[in-house]
Amino acid sequence: MPPSLPQGICQARAGWRQALAWLALQARRIPAVPSQCAVCHAWPAERLCGDCVARFALPRHRCRNCALPLPPEAVQCGRCIRHSPPLDACLAAVDYSYPWAGLLAQFKFQHDPGWAAPLAARLRSAPGVEQALQAADWLLPVPLSAERLRERGFNQALLLARQLDRARTRSDWLLRLRATEAQSSLTRAQRLRNLRGAFALDPMAAAQLAGRRVVLLDDVMTTGATLQTAALVLRQAGVAHITGLVLARTA
Repeated sequence: MPPSLPQGICQARAGWRQALAWLALQARRIPAVPSQCAVCHAWPAERLCGDCVARFALPRHRCRNCALPLPPEAVQCGRCIRHSPPLDACLAAVDYSYPWAGLLAQFKFQHDPGWAAPLAARLRSAPGVEQALQAADWLLPVPLSAERLRERGFNQALLLARQLDRARTRSDWLLRLRATEAQSSLTRAQRLRNLRGAFALDPMAAAQLAGRRVVLLDDVMTTGATLQTAALVLRQAGVAHITGLVLARTA
């Protein structure tokens, strides 16, 4: 018989299975494409019309390792120069500002999984993202804790990843072992302490990840603590290259 797994990994697996069952149910409930743009209310339109995308999603020059907006002549931000991050690259589609902050709130907190497709389309069209996806062996969404999955009903990072490449998305390999204190009011150092020991890798996944290229995907990046903590777990498993990918990055 195979050795028993730690309780935290077993609980994380159970939460993941519950989330998949919920997603299968919700997929049959997603409404048809609305007739108005959610931003400018133009009619008829998709959830995000082309004019609003062109207006609010202008490409920005960013730090290659943490996606922080930078002047055009800079390659890395000061923090990444001083402290080499575990991410080989990091890409962000938009700034976490109007209208994206509100749209993400609808997606995550108003139980509207129908936002996954238009937001993933915006992410895919950002500079460098298509190339990163083509080069990756696997897409790993940042997982939620079992408690947060029950509260929200779905993992927004998983929905985005499946829109980008369902075949290479694995949501059962990188696991969240415990719930953590809300990050919004914490400093970066506090966030790193808060996340210590929060992630683990399913032992069965190690052989599939060693020496491979991975895209680690989340919806929002603030200080980078979550992505970097998860990336350290992947590094310990021997992942050769990690690209962080987020829809929105705070400035």
